[in-house]
Amino acid sequence: MLPWNRARRTPRARRTLAALLLAVAALVAPAATATAAETAAPSRGWNDYSCKPSAAHPRPVVLVHGTFGNSVDNWLVLAPYLVNRGYCVFSLDYGQLPGVPFFHGLGPIDRSAGQLDVFVDKVLGATGAPEADLVGHSQGGMMPNYYLKFLGGADKVNALVGIAPDNHGTTLLGLTRLLPYFPGAEDLLTMNTPGLADQIAGSAFITKLNAGGDTVPGVRYTVIATRYDEVVTPYRTQYLDGPNVRNVLLQGLCPVDLSEHVAIGTVDRIAFHEVANALDPARATPTTCASVIG
Repeated sequence: MLPWNRARRTPRARRTLAALLLAVAALVAPAATATAAETAAPSRGWNDYSCKPSAAHPRPVVLVHGTFGNSVDNWLVLAPYLVNRGYCVFSLDYGQLPGVPFFHGLGPIDRSAGQLDVFVDKVLGATGAPEADLVGHSQGGMMPNYYLKFLGGADKVNALVGIAPDNHGTTLLGLTRLLPYFPGAEDLLTMNTPGLADQIAGSAFITKLNAGGDTVPGVRYTVIATRYDEVVTPYRTQYLDGPNVRNVLLQGLCPVDLSEHVAIGTVDRIAFHEVANALDPARATPTTCASVIG
């Protein structure tokens, strides 16, 4: 997102504090029924199970939201962007906790990967396509790796595009290293929001996920990162190592793009142009600062 379209920047510490407050809100959220936004995605052309992939775009695209996200809000810009380019686009909710509406991606990540497995099968069954492409933001760019490596997803997926994915966990600007100094804090995090605990760099989940290598054969991987990421830190830990991997730094495409962790996955059309390139590399065009108007 270019600076003239960008909301006023806040200090990194303030943004980090905001992320922590969201975590607290998830811990104490009262029981409530799902909102209308959760139960019915806006029409806008996605989650249309009558959509049939075209010869130009033969695979459906499954969008995987990030932590505290949902199948609608995370994709209000990217989903129509891809639909308008001729893709059949679908999105799911995963990682729901009992009594916590709207904010998802908080449950155990291995179980969330199982939800993705079921959803991809549903999409493939409806569209008749043999494979899907996955595009995920934050946890949604990392969690599918578990599906690919341990749940047979590699046979059903052609490409995985991660936007600011925490592929090797995160230190959250070093704050996770302070957990041992607060007795019981890590246990509380694990018990109440296991999806957050799983994403801490060095967690049992992250260790298992990356054991034996970052990737699996037969899948194309793209990682799109921003140097201004304040949630997945250090940002270079987002990158994958292996064959069929392309790691992209947003500022390498447009040096004046100041998007941070949330903006890169929700509103940044420069990043979205690179997503389109990753989904259709044979028709890729250069991604530049001008791609914001594309």
